[in-house]
Amino acid sequence: MSLDNSATTYLENPAVKRTTRWIRLALALIGAVLLGDAVALMGMGLFNFGITLPACIGIVFLLLALCWDGVARWRKADRRRQWLWHAGWIAFAAWLVTVGLFFYGIRSGMGAFAPAGTAVKAIVILGSGTPNCKASPTLIARLDQGLTQAQRWPQAKVVVSGGQDFGLQCLEADIMADYLVARGIAADRVIREGRSTSTEENLVFSRRLLEEQGIDATDSVVVVTSDFHVRRAVQIAGKAGFGKVAGVGAGTPIYLRYNAWLREYFAAISGWVLREY
Repeated sequence: MSLDNSATTYLENPAVKRTTRWIRLALALIGAVLLGDAVALMGMGLFNFGITLPACIGIVFLLLALCWDGVARWRKADRRRQWLWHAGWIAFAAWLVTVGLFFYGIRSGMGAFAPAGTAVKAIVILGSGTPNCKASPTLIARLDQGLTQAQRWPQAKVVVSGGQDFGLQCLEADIMADYLVARGIAADRVIREGRSTSTEENLVFSRRLLEEQGIDATDSVVVVTSDFHVRRAVQIAGKAGFGKVAGVGAGTPIYLRYNAWLREYFAAISGWVLREY
């Protein structure tokens, strides 16, 4: 019996047909959720790898659900294709395990870590994107947390750190500063760092600006970022030259939380490869 005939016989088996229906339904549902979530977030002007990757996975799942029988015939026609098919799913499952472990690590490392009874000299608020030259929900959460910290330490300078997003004419630092000033922070208390394009640059450039203001890198500093980003930001701050760093995490809106965590997964890998911390 040829492999083509074997594939046809296999697909016509009643038990295989029932299993196939459930597999296709699961792929279609998961694919629709992943793609729908990504499209909704992109419609809000949000665009990053934590959004585009699930969109791509969703499209692949939908195509598999639609063309399952054809794919089954294709892979059954050659043993090497079958091997690649199984190897691909095993690799995908292994990757999902690493993502799950990373997410667990984020949850265990979230929360605010602020010094008690310490004279904080500066508060550094890290940017996170300004789609359409407006503060993103994640950035607003960071700024609101920054306001809380600024009220807690009224003597501390406040650095807003964020450069120019691709294709936009505005500086994230200006948008951040305007947000804080409009909510009662004195304009002369705010230091704008508008050249950075990464967390490492956020902190290196902020340290230099603070030193120009007479604040030494060994003085106590609070870094405000998102809850999932605290651990990595504090590690990068140490490498950037800060001696006494406390990280404070702002909550991430639930509708983009896991996309943000996925983006952080790849950012953590990139930072490790580039030796940012």
